Amino acid sequence: MAKKKGVNNIHHLKVVILATVAFIVLVFTLQQASSVLKSSECANSISCVDDLGKGDYTPENNGVFLGKAVAVPQEKTSALAPANVLGENSIGKHIYIDLTHQRLYAKVGDSVIYDFPVSTGKWGQTPTGNFTFWYKIKYTRMTGGNKALGTYYNLPNVPFTMFFYNDQIPKSRGYAIHGAYWHDNFGYPMSHGCINLSPDNAQVLYYWADPAPAGNIMQIGKDVSSTPITIYGKFEGA
Repeated sequence: MAKKKGVNNIHHLKVVILATVAFIVLVFTLQQASSVLKSSECANSISCVDDLGKGDYTPENNGVFLGKAVAVPQEKTSALAPANVLGENSIGKHIYIDLTHQRLYAKVGDSVIYDFPVSTGKWGQTPTGNFTFWYKIKYTRMTGGNKALGTYYNLPNVPFTMFFYNDQIPKSRGYAIHGAYWHDNFGYPMSHGCINLSPDNAQVLYYWADPAPAGNIMQIGKDVSSTPITIYGKFEGA
């Protein structure tokens, strides 16, 4: 009887050990899956803010846009930050994005300081309304799209990115104004919802728009003066 009880105890111990091992494996698998998912959503979710990087340029030669390889340009070393330009005073600054004509206007009062062609949402809709910046980062990686649909993108060193939001469009949606090196079709929709500028124009706007960046990244609180953004219109072209 004692022998049978001992066998049962050993059997029970084995079951406990196997269950513990299975639980550990399950937790590890879920953590790995969560890590992969989080990585794939970076630049599209505030939960990935820690994964957006430190704003530094990373030495990578290739990215992917619409499922095709694209060359990643070298780090920009020229200083395009405007030193003394009309509208340097932050009072009255405002960024307007016209989806109908695919233009961005940086204004101070009624004066147009910059007038740039942009590319807005083609594979995802660019929201309209009034917005404010919440994060600025000099270089980051953006991934998303759908491989099956041919819209997948994985782009390192996206330059001069300024994320924006409002009460209806949360930060987790990941909308931003940023430079785009993977196409030069500005003036026509080419994005998954963000506002694309040429890298040179994005750099100028990045330093012009308040708040002025301090270092390669900047988290912008509600108590910080930020240049407002207004997006309006609807693209009617082909």
